[in-house]
Amino acid sequence: MSQKSLIDLFITFVGRNWQRILWLTGEHLLISLIAVGITVAICVPLGIYLTRNERAAPYVIGLANVFQTVPSLALLGFLIFVLGIGNDNAICALFLYAMLPVLQNTYTGIRGVPKSYVQAARGMGMTDFQILMKVQFPLALPVLVAGIRVAMVWTIGTATLASAIGGGGLGRLIFSGLSSIRNEIILAGAIPATLLALAADWLLKRAQEYFNPSARAKRLAKRHGISAETESNSAA
Repeated sequence: MSQKSLIDLFITFVGRNWQRILWLTGEHLLISLIAVGITVAICVPLGIYLTRNERAAPYVIGLANVFQTVPSLALLGFLIFVLGIGNDNAICALFLYAMLPVLQNTYTGIRGVPKSYVQAARGMGMTDFQILMKVQFPLALPVLVAGIRVAMVWTIGTATLASAIGGGGLGRLIFSGLSSIRNEIILAGAIPATLLALAADWLLKRAQEYFNPSARAKRLAKRHGISAETESNSAA
């Protein structure tokens, strides 16, 4: 098959099935967002807890690392015996794969806050919770967002395997194309999945830059009419 004919077939297929492709793209994104949302809701508090319980940290993070070593299809197949087939199985597997970057970066980000900042906040009379929310968490946020960024890109890519166990998303097109040996159908699933991953990476990169302490300092200086140079000198 020539490159030109493949492009023609792809354009024709998309033109005839754009509504289905759009629907599957939305379903794919929803599955990925739910999985990452659950991961953030569980792993961020867990990562914060581990900074208070250093002995447990290597074991918990090590367990999250173990899930990364299990092949995707093997994990999905194993979970069939627990959750059956469908999106629940896929979301659970994606959660297990997304755990490590979010958990690791939360733990690393909180621990990376200089102790002098914590001691200064405690000297001002702040409670441990106030120190966490007003000092440690804001400073650790860029590192945390970087972990979410990695997890989101991984999840969008791995979610294409959900259709192998009866789940939804763009994997349906990819596996349909593979079974029928039709490259245009494979591309109709692979290209939107790639674009979703690139868009998520770009958006979260912007968020990571937005929460950077130096960027926040510049925004604060601009808001109060202070030059960035003056702000930097005062921070130094």
